[in-house]
Amino acid sequence: MSDAQILNADTAAGPSIDPADVARFSAQAAEWWDERGPFAPLHRFNPARLAFVRDRVGAHFGRNTRGRAPFEGLSLIDVGCGGGLLAEPMARMGFAVTAIDASAENIGTARAHAEPQGLDIAYRSATVEQMEDEGAGPFDVVLTMEVVEHVADPEAFLRSCSRLVKPGGMLIVATLNRTLKSLALGKIAAEYVLGWVPPGTHDWRQFLKPDEIRLMLSAEPVAVSGPFGLSLDPLTGRWSEGDDAAINYMMIATRGQAA
Repeated sequence: MSDAQILNADTAAGPSIDPADVARFSAQAAEWWDERGPFAPLHRFNPARLAFVRDRVGAHFGRNTRGRAPFEGLSLIDVGCGGGLLAEPMARMGFAVTAIDASAENIGTARAHAEPQGLDIAYRSATVEQMEDEGAGPFDVVLTMEVVEHVADPEAFLRSCSRLVKPGGMLIVATLNRTLKSLALGKIAAEYVLGWVPPGTHDWRQFLKPDEIRLMLSAEPVAVSGPFGLSLDPLTGRWSEGDDAAINYMMIATRGQAA
């Protein structure tokens, strides 16, 4: 592969990119794995996200999640992977993992962290539209976690994600709800009172309601379920799945088997 081809293969482009958000996360790229840094909330959030993915994917594909590498033989793409906080444990669970991000800086951090551990993750700076245009996949599982609220065209983004799902596979979306509770706690308190994330990380107006995600995917041949709420216990500091989807929640879209 020539230098030009390498550059092109690792340069993200597409209508979903919000340049300001990409720049913001790129500036913090070196700090993804610092559990006390700007991504500390994601480190605390990660166990709940991992448990949700493990349990739902295990049930969907009939896998024993207590076994070693329970998802061996299944493919997964992590869309908007950041520094690899989800991609790495997915690889350890046996998935053949592809992980993409619009920020080349994020991808550099992710690769540098995974390689010394011998994790075979196909990292690339790219958008979901690029992957679709190039005929990538399809994948058994498509993850896009806390990403859709940062893109320029959420409907086009989600529909592209859904089209990367293999027949019989599933898309899992995690995002924030656009409610007064999320404005007070997910935006104002998290950024300006508690300092969990840097000010300006989120734009509350870009948060999506579950019915909006359902509508955005209505033209695609997928069955959408959820929302599945994720909430924080202020006494223990632990996140867990629950009935409250007013702030953080997940949605699942499953594609039927080919006729």
